Amino acid sequence: MNLFNSKYILNGKKRHAWIDYDRGISIILVTYRHCIEGLIKSGINLKSYPILEYMNVFLFGFRMPLFFIASGIFLSASLNKKGLNGYTFDRFKTILYPMLIWGIIQISLQILFSDYTNSKDNVNFNSFYYLITNPRATGQFWYLNALFFVGIIYSILNVFFKFNKNHQLFLGILFYTLCAYSNAQGYHLGFISDILKYYLFFALGDAISSVMLSENASKFFTSWKLILPLAISFILIQYFFTKINLLNNDNYFVENKMPLFFIVVALVGCAISISLSFTLKKYEKFSFLRVLGYNSVHIYCMQIIVMAIFRLLFIKSHLITSVPLLTFMILLSGLIVPVIIYNYCLRLNLWWLFTLKKPIAEIDFVKQQVG
Repeated sequence: MNLFNSKYILNGKKRHAWIDYDRGISIILVTYRHCIEGLIKSGINLKSYPILEYMNVFLFGFRMPLFFIASGIFLSASLNKKGLNGYTFDRFKTILYPMLIWGIIQISLQILFSDYTNSKDNVNFNSFYYLITNPRATGQFWYLNALFFVGIIYSILNVFFKFNKNHQLFLGILFYTLCAYSNAQGYHLGFISDILKYYLFFALGDAISSVMLSENASKFFTSWKLILPLAISFILIQYFFTKINLLNNDNYFVENKMPLFFIVVALVGCAISISLSFTLKKYEKFSFLRVLGYNSVHIYCMQIIVMAIFRLLFIKSHLITSVPLLTFMILLSGLIVPVIIYNYCLRLNLWWLFTLKKPIAEIDFVKQQVG
């Protein structure tokens, strides 16, 4: 079965190809960062390869806002089609539920194999509780936690309190300001902090949804009159973003100490990624990115576990001694292996590891490809 052919994800569904490309690009950037962080925590010396850490910071600032904007773009359409109850259940079964399942699996493995993992001093039985209350303490699961609660709060305000898109944008700005203030004062708000920070980007996604889903969007975002100035702006902004963070020895310095500049970093980075996604869709290039984007949640849930296993295998066995090659192989495993695992889970009727509702059409499609 060719899991990385774009036909694999169509499955009879009408999908916006550019959003799969966009999410594919984003999940690669996220996985790269997790790969680099894992290597550093394992004691791998990256000082001889400064480009690896430089790219880690350079591509850091816009990837998570991009996920929230992309999710916000489909909010209105989802509410109109499913209603509040249907939208809420859909978010629970596809975001919060897999977060809880894979969060419990990951934390359990980290506790059981604490002598072999990078999280010996950071993970304990309280971490199960932190999946909801303080997900940053559990690693990557903060994103799914925030994405779920932002979507639910946004939709409730939309339906019950009749908040329009302008109201939501104003609330997003207010929330972002409160988050910036709490960071400046050193207040720790747990999962609330991420809701406050990323609500604005979700609202922006909803605000531009009619434009992004229109027939003219592709023509606009693939125009060189837009791409060239965006590319130049992106390189310049990311250069200063990276320089400031490296000078302060803190990858989150701009995000937490320079919130206005971070918005610029995020929006320009999101714009260039969206433009690239529309361009790839237009020319139908690198279709494997669509598959990665389609499986982005599955990859996100499993990648830390998968990369930890392959990192341990490669390092302990001395199979790979070249740091750049080691980085590439671990990154590749974190992207490809979760997709393979997901599809074999569907074949084995282990779909409940990823969703509450059995994806019958998807299971049938996978089995047909296998024969």
